[in-house]
Amino acid sequence: MQAGEVLRRTAFYMLDKVQGGKLNKIKKVNKREIVDGVTDPYVERRVSALLNYAKKNSAFYREYKDAEKLEDFPVMSKMDYNENKEAILCDEYQGKEDRLYKLSTSGSTGAPFTVLCDGDKMNRVNMNFMSVMELNGFRLGMKRGEFRVWIPGKNTISNWKSFKNNLIMIDIANMGDESLQGICDKIKKQKIQVLVSYSSALTALTGYIKRKHVDITKWDVEMVFSMGEALPQGTYDAVKEIFGFAPVRSYGNNENGFIAIQLNEEDRYTVDLYNFYIEILKLDCDEPAKPGELGRIVVTDYYNKAFPMIRYDTGDTGIYQECHDQQGRKHGYFTEIYGRRGSMMYNCAGEPLSIHVFMNVLINLEGIVHQAKCIQWQKKRYEILLNADRDRVDEAAVVDSYRRYLGEEAQIDVTYVDEIPVQASGKRMVCENRCPDYQ
Repeated sequence: MQAGEVLRRTAFYMLDKVQGGKLNKIKKVNKREIVDGVTDPYVERRVSALLNYAKKNSAFYREYKDAEKLEDFPVMSKMDYNENKEAILCDEYQGKEDRLYKLSTSGSTGAPFTVLCDGDKMNRVNMNFMSVMELNGFRLGMKRGEFRVWIPGKNTISNWKSFKNNLIMIDIANMGDESLQGICDKIKKQKIQVLVSYSSALTALTGYIKRKHVDITKWDVEMVFSMGEALPQGTYDAVKEIFGFAPVRSYGNNENGFIAIQLNEEDRYTVDLYNFYIEILKLDCDEPAKPGELGRIVVTDYYNKAFPMIRYDTGDTGIYQECHDQQGRKHGYFTEIYGRRGSMMYNCAGEPLSIHVFMNVLINLEGIVHQAKCIQWQKKRYEILLNADRDRVDEAAVVDSYRRYLGEEAQIDVTYVDEIPVQASGKRMVCENRCPDYQ
C-alpha cells in the first residue's frame, strides 16, 4: 500500500464528509444494489419518474406526452441524438450548455456525439466507476494508469487532476514495440498499481511482455481492469499467467458509465440495475429478442436530468438474462457481449493500432462527419467511408487526421456514402482490416 494512496483516500472521505457525505453514500448504495439486486417497485418507480420528467421538461419528449410505457418511446441511435440534441436538452439547461459536463464519444460504431450531463449524473458516473472497481478489490486512491488515445485539448487531464486522482495517462495511439517498451517502463517507474485498459491495448501489451520476456517482478501492479470491447479469452488467460491474478472484465461506454461488471471471475457480467434499465431488441427490428437470443443492447439511463437517454441503442450486441432471487430482488446478467469487436488495424510500418485511434479521430469531426469507417485493403492502402455533409467537410483535413496514425506513406482514398454498411453482427464498425497479409 503506497503512501499516496492512503493520503488520497483519507482526503476524499474527509472532504466528502464535510460536504454531507453524498458521494460515499452513492458509492455504497451502488455497490450494494449491484450485488444484491433491485426490487421491482424500484424499477417501476425509476422508469415512471424518468418518463414523466422527460415528457414535462424536454421539447423532444413532449411529443410523446400520451406515451405511458417505456415501449411507447422511440429507440434512439447516436445519429438520432445528434439530429435532435437541442430539442432533447431539458428546458432548465437550455442556454447553459457551458455549465454542463460533456461526455464525448464516437464509439466503435463510428457516429460521434457528445452527451451533456448535470452534476448529479457526473457524480454518479464517477462513483459508478469506483463501485465496480471496489467490488473487485480496488482501494480508493490507488495509482492507476489509464490506457487511451489521449488527445491534447480534447480528453487529456491537467497535472493537478492527474495528481489529485493519482491517475497516469498512458497513450495507446501506437502499439508498436518501441511504444510498448515505453509503456512498460512507465508502469515500472511510476509504480502504477492498477491498469485500466481497453482490451485491444491489453492484448498488445501482454503479447509484448510474453514475446520479449519482460521482467515484471519489480512492478507494483495489483489489478488489471479491462473496459470497452470484449476481452478475448486468450488475453484473459495471458494476464492471469503474467500477473498471477485474473483481469476484471467490464462493459460500459462514455455516455452512461459502467453498465455491467464481472464479479468473482464469473463468466457472466452482472448488470448495474440501480442506474440502468436494459432491453435486448432483435437485430433487424425494435421487437424484443427472445430469451437467450443475440440482440441489440438498448439502455435507459435513470439519472441524466439534463439530457434524458431513453432507449439508447448502444450499437453493441449481446445475450441477456434476468432472474429474481429468493428475496424477490431482480438481477441482470450479460452471458455474452459482442460489442466493439473491431478488426485490428496496422499502420504502414506494420505496427498495430488501437481501435480507439479511429474512434477518437471522429470525436474531433463531430457535427461534420456523421459516420466514418476506415478499411485497410493492403499494407499501405486504406479507404475511408464517409457519411458527411460534403459542403462542410474538409476532406484534406479528414485524411490528415487519419494519416497521423497510419503513416506518411499511407495511400488513403475517400468514398462518400449515405450509410455505413451494417455487418452481420448488426454493428457498423469504425474500422475493418481486409488486407490479406494480416488475415
